[in-house]
Amino acid sequence: MVPFPYADRLAEKRRPALVISADALVRDHGLLWMAMITSTCINRWTSDVEIADLTAAGLPIPSRIRVAKITTVEPSRLSKRLGRLSIADAQAALLGLSRFIPR
Repeated sequence: MVPFPYADRLAEKRRPALVISADALVRDHGLLWMAMITSTCINRWTSDVEIADLTAAGLPIPSRIRVAKITTVEPSRLSKRLGRLSIADAQAALLGLSRFIPR
């Protein structure tokens, strides 16, 4: 859980998020990159990645990773760890993220 900023206003909402950065970013710069996790069924984005194993992820309701919405936060802003993605969900998230990273 992390206070995730809105892209269109100066506000934030506490929500689940996926850490997408390596440990080196915390070690070298004291930062985490995170992707938004949402449960909304309204206005689904074509790039959203469905989370299949909700139990492993620690999520109580169907949710998806909104890989197009990422933010940078300091680790101290995280309130708690909910769970961990299954291997299949982690691979799907990486594939979704890779669509937006130039090669």
